[in-house]
Amino acid sequence: MRLNESVTISAPPELVWDQITDASSYLHFMSGVTRWEVEGSERRLDLGSRVRMLIRVGSAEVGGLIEIVECQPERELAWSSVMGVDQRGRWRLRETGDGRTRVELRFAYGVAGSGIPGWIAELVASPSLGSSLRKSLHQLKRQVEHERLRTEAARRRAEREPAEI
Repeated sequence: MRLNESVTISAPPELVWDQITDASSYLHFMSGVTRWEVEGSERRLDLGSRVRMLIRVGSAEVGGLIEIVECQPERELAWSSVMGVDQRGRWRLRETGDGRTRVELRFAYGVAGSGIPGWIAELVASPSLGSSLRKSLHQLKRQVEHERLRTEAARRRAEREPAEI
């Protein structure tokens, strides 16, 4: 099953990229994610990063070990499952030209080798996962735009304050 959601964020791609590569921020903006543990001491997600993740689907928590398989700074970040539920995902960032960024989250999952029961399980999970993706994008938007406003306010305060001698 493939899901695709997008949102436009009032911030440049580099600010959005900072959030989606910050390994510690996922539990703050990803709706339904109940476990997000990066292997090793990495603070930033990059090519080869591995994460143990679980997402709530109905009353179940599903997921496994994922690995970042593609990383184009400020453009795309993609992952694929290594163990657990078969899944692939991709963040796509595109500057809109007016200081805003269109962010797309693509997610594909499946229950490999399970035939018709697996196909039914995928269909049943789709509305819940789609809702989680939409919520995640809107929470990311709120978080990035808040950080942009906070940074701009701090910059304006610094410009107003006289330089110390």
